[in-house]
Amino acid sequence: MRLSAKAIFDKKKKREKIVALTAYDYPTARILDEAGLDIILVGDSLGMVLLGYDTTLPVTMEEMLHHTKAVSRAVRRALVVADMPYRSYTSPRKAVANAQCFVKVGADAVKLEGGRRVQKQVEAILAARIPVMGHVGMTPQSVKQTGGYRVQRRVPQQAEAILKDAQLLDRLGVFSIVIECIPRDLGTRITGNVQCPTLGIGAGAGTDGQILVLHDMLGFSASVHPRFVRAYAKLEPEIRKAAKNYYRDVKTGRYPSEAESY
Repeated sequence: MRLSAKAIFDKKKKREKIVALTAYDYPTARILDEAGLDIILVGDSLGMVLLGYDTTLPVTMEEMLHHTKAVSRAVRRALVVADMPYRSYTSPRKAVANAQCFVKVGADAVKLEGGRRVQKQVEAILAARIPVMGHVGMTPQSVKQTGGYRVQRRVPQQAEAILKDAQLLDRLGVFSIVIECIPRDLGTRITGNVQCPTLGIGAGAGTDGQILVLHDMLGFSASVHPRFVRAYAKLEPEIRKAAKNYYRDVKTGRYPSEAESY
C-alpha cells in the first residue's frame, strides 16, 4: 500500500528524514520504489532530461500524463506526485481540472510552483480533496523572469518573501514544500517556521528531506551543473561503453554466438 500525504506530513513530527527522487518511466519507478523511497516525483524536468528541451516550459499536460501513468503503474509503496506543467494552473478552475486528470491516471498528489501568486489555485485543489506539494525558491517555470537557474534570494527582503510564501503554503494546508536553490541558512529557517515537511534541492542539510533529479543523481551529463548534485553513479559512460561493445560485436560477427541462437 502506498504512503499517504498525511504519512509524509507526519514524518516531520517523528524527525524522520524524507527521501525523494524523480522518475519518468515504469522500470525506473519500480526500481526506485523497491529501494524504499518515500516520494517519487514525476517532474516536469522530464522535458530537459528525456525530451531534449532547453527548459521545462515546453512540457505539456499530455506529456506529463503519459509519464505519470507509466510511473503510477509501477509504484506500490512510495507516494506518487505529479508536477503540474507550465500554464496548467493559470486559474483555479483549470488547476483543479488538470489536477484531477493526474489523479485519474494514478498520481496521489500534485506539485505546483509559487506562493502567494498561486494561493487561489492551491486552495481550489485542496478543496477538491487532492493533496498539494508546494515549491518555493528557484522555480524553474519562472526561469525567464528570474534570469536563469541560479541561487535565489541572497538579498534579505527577497529571503523574507520566500519565507512568507512557504508559510502561506503551510497555512493553506500543503503536505510538503520543495525549496530549491537557496542559501542553507534560509533553508533551515524555513524548515523551522513551517509545520509541514520541507524537501531541499540545493537548500542545505537543515531541511526535513532531500529530492534530486534522477538523471543528475545517476551521473548523466546535462546543460545545467548545479553544485548541490551528488552523482551516486556514472551511468552515461557505462551505457556508451555497452553500446560500443555491442556495435563492435555485431560488426565483427561475434554477436550472436551459437549459444545465443536457436
